Amino acid sequence: MQPRFVGRLSAADVVTVANAALGFAAAAAATVQPSLAARLILLGAIADGLDGVLARRYGSSDAGPMLDSLADVATFVVAPALVAFALVRGRFGFDPTLLAAAAVAGGLFVAAGVLRLGMYAAFDADGHTTEGVQTTLAATVLAALLLANVTAVGTVLGGVSGPLIAVAATGLLAVAMLAPVTYPDLLAGDALILGVVQACALLAPDALDGAFPLALLLAALGYLLLSPWLYWRDD
Repeated sequence: MQPRFVGRLSAADVVTVANAALGFAAAAAATVQPSLAARLILLGAIADGLDGVLARRYGSSDAGPMLDSLADVATFVVAPALVAFALVRGRFGFDPTLLAAAAVAGGLFVAAGVLRLGMYAAFDADGHTTEGVQTTLAATVLAALLLANVTAVGTVLGGVSGPLIAVAATGLLAVAMLAPVTYPDLLAGDALILGVVQACALLAPDALDGAFPLALLLAALGYLLLSPWLYWRDD
């Protein structure tokens, strides 16, 4: 007797399942050290890119697309929402108004992410474009925002509290995930470059005065805001 998944999963599926475990680790870390949770989310984003490479090269199983969506819910939907909530909880304690705002924004983010992933699996999985901001991109923005020092970002924006910036970003990204805007998939070379920047932000978030998380944040925001109009694929 052996588990029914033995012999049925591909190498890509194994990475996908590991990514789901990273999602739990990030969610747990959010309650203790949000910056560690952000780094685990970025590690999950790298794993998400790796399982795509493995699936294209070696193939996937029939369960692959479903496993991918389930893992994405853990790592790029639930974990980032918890990070934003943990920031408010750590900064403002038990302030009921702010905690309620963080909970609402997080709930909207989770609901939008689940809807977004369901629509992707049903309608966009076989194409090179998708409607709405990708959950991986939304999670990367939140993780990079934290690692790039969300408090400093708030200062640039006129002294707004860093955790409140995170909550506002969570709510705006929830709307963006459901927006009727078409996003092109990254070309392989560009995805590799982004993966390298993610790895640098993950491994050395404080190097060069936080240059790598800032570069990742700017790259992610640039793609989010500009790619529907300025980025295209020949295929």
